[in-house]
Amino acid sequence: MSNPESFSTRGFGETLPVNAQHGVYPAIDPSTAYSSQSLKGKALFITGASRGIGRTTALTFAQAGASVAIAARSSAALDETKALILEEVPQAKVEKFVVDVTKAEEVEAAIDATAKAFGSLDFVIANAGYINPCDTPMEDRTSVEWWRTFEINVLGVFNTVRPALKHLKKAEGYFIAVTSIGAQFRSPNCSDYQTSKHAINRLVELIALENTAIRGVFSLNPGAVDTLMAKTSGLEEIKGVQFIDPPELAASTMLYLCSGKADWLNSRYVDVNWDLGQVELEWKEKILSKDLLINKLDVVG
Repeated sequence: MSNPESFSTRGFGETLPVNAQHGVYPAIDPSTAYSSQSLKGKALFITGASRGIGRTTALTFAQAGASVAIAARSSAALDETKALILEEVPQAKVEKFVVDVTKAEEVEAAIDATAKAFGSLDFVIANAGYINPCDTPMEDRTSVEWWRTFEINVLGVFNTVRPALKHLKKAEGYFIAVTSIGAQFRSPNCSDYQTSKHAINRLVELIALENTAIRGVFSLNPGAVDTLMAKTSGLEEIKGVQFIDPPELAASTMLYLCSGKADWLNSRYVDVNWDLGQVELEWKEKILSKDLLINKLDVVG
């Protein structure tokens, strides 16, 4: 969340005019999934699970009964995530994989091992991400720095989904790529990050197009969460962005998207700050008839 007057950007109006949510709300409340253990017998693989949104999401799925495979580069941080899950859900099945999402062979081995360990793979979430401080014009950014963002944010998503496709098609499962509201923004000094996130949204559309056996493929803006990556961006100091959303909002939204209740949003961009109950009630018909919430060239205005 930010003040448009302090954020020299274009794209602020590119959102649905629905009630803004900054905490878990009734339509996505996970309590019923917890009590019914709705994901029992299902399995999740999630990258970027060593902290923040990834850690909270892994816990949320475990609380709903899923077996969870957590992946990230830091073994010690993954141990902390695993310990938290087992503290909250002692009966949970948790597998840990130390992977770098830019290395295809590492991710593929982890995904195949997950499916073997749990007997299936039903949900895959590409949550690993990267951002450079948004304080350097592209003229002064090295090509190595600029491309590193793409290696993690775009190639990392491809490396995660490609080996998962055979498992997700068999399970008629779900894939979520964590994107950003920055995908819709055009602002100075963030060209690598914003372009990479915009690319993720189109990649999600193509994943859904080529793999119709997968029930749901979504790109999800996780909100303005006070994560390590948010601090790295410098957006709070540079542009006055306020990081006010709890990670539970993103985690509960992802659980909802994987519940079968929002399959009609398949292939589309979703924002955690949208009230999805209101979106379905007031916008579903128009979204489907006009093919909205996808990357398009606006020639109508």
